[in-house]
Amino acid sequence: MKNAVLSVGAQFPEFSKKAVVSIEKGKEFYDVSSEEIKASGKWMVMFWWPKDFTFVCPTEIAEFNKHYQDFADRDAILIGASTDTEFVHLAWRKDHDDLRGLQFPMLADTSKSLAAELGILEENEKIAYRATFVVDPQGIVRWTSVYDLSVGRNVKEVIRVMDALQTDELCPCNWQKGEATLNA
Repeated sequence: MKNAVLSVGAQFPEFSKKAVVSIEKGKEFYDVSSEEIKASGKWMVMFWWPKDFTFVCPTEIAEFNKHYQDFADRDAILIGASTDTEFVHLAWRKDHDDLRGLQFPMLADTSKSLAAELGILEENEKIAYRATFVVDPQGIVRWTSVYDLSVGRNVKEVIRVMDALQTDELCPCNWQKGEATLNA
């Protein structure tokens, strides 16, 4: 089986999934849907990790959380996801110091259907690769990256790419927000 990762220009699949949004009793879970995200008129950044209760994953999740406001400032909804259940997500959040105060939902793709549609399901273990999708307010994938299971990603690069995409101009190599674009 070969993965065909959903790429730039494609419509992001419709979904409705259970997510962990809090560790407060009675407020732990929420159904996150593509319909609600589209209705918000905002960008979406969805990042995936392979497994809860592992070593590289919490470093990435904590780093995305550290930059939560940077994404909000760019009119983006941040969503973390894996193929673990919402109950495993909740247990991990309660157990791990760096995950207790997350400001974004941890999506549970227990059916693995969304990961499969995105083309990021690892063949042997049926877990998600470390993938990131930046989706515009119309639901179109504008950027994607997929990493091997053992390599953590650079959250600042995701923010840089969002900044570049939101200029709607030509941005040269290593461009940073505030620098001249090629259209200026």
